Amino acid sequence: MDIPNRRPLAKISVFGITQLKQQNPYMVAWWSAVFPGFGHYLLNQYVRATLLTLSEVTTNTLAHINEAMVYSFCGKFDLATSILEPRWAFGYLIIYLIAIGDSFRSALYQKKLYHLAILDYKPVRSLDISPSEIQYLEKKSPYIGAVYSFFFPGLGQLYNHRYGLAFYAIFWWWVYLALSRMHESFLSLLHGHIHESISMLHPHWLLFMPSVMGGSIYHSFRTASEHNHLFRIEQRYYLANRYRNSKLRIFP
Repeated sequence: MDIPNRRPLAKISVFGITQLKQQNPYMVAWWSAVFPGFGHYLLNQYVRATLLTLSEVTTNTLAHINEAMVYSFCGKFDLATSILEPRWAFGYLIIYLIAIGDSFRSALYQKKLYHLAILDYKPVRSLDISPSEIQYLEKKSPYIGAVYSFFFPGLGQLYNHRYGLAFYAIFWWWVYLALSRMHESFLSLLHGHIHESISMLHPHWLLFMPSVMGGSIYHSFRTASEHNHLFRIEQRYYLANRYRNSKLRIFP
């Protein structure tokens, strides 16, 4: 009797490739500290990650966290204190810390599940054809994915076939660009109007952008690398099974 795989290593669906990963828990926790939800994205926990990113933007805006940070960087501590909204700031802090701790715990446990899945490995599907999409395992360049995300966050995820996350990231990058007036400021800077370029920027929305760009670049790079690793595992087990009766030893 064919026993079902207790711990599947990966699954291919319309939305892309979802797999167990061997991540550095400290790196995952660090990305959660940079932007709550990003650590969970690295673990392929997309629903909770998306809800955490929405919570981050909403509560940060209501509590005026970014504006307070800007005033603190400028040494205006009294102004930073006065602008904070304590009704939202305390809740923001609790969610922020729990998101970091949860991503760290999840990374540790998923690392164990990854090793168990490798030991209990059964071949994953390398191709999924549905009426709306075709998904498949293929080798990708992590550097191309990172470059795509550098020029416009979300494009690296599109390169890795994570369509839901890709268009979610693209949508929010347009929001950040529009509300921070980054493009207008850059155009003004090119014309030599430095003071006008600085004055038109909105610091609250601008402060989100380095984290989002960095997270998108790292996520697309790591995802492409992990897809390549999964591709090699699938190929190895397929060829080992296909030629198991051959006298030629392909693998030791």
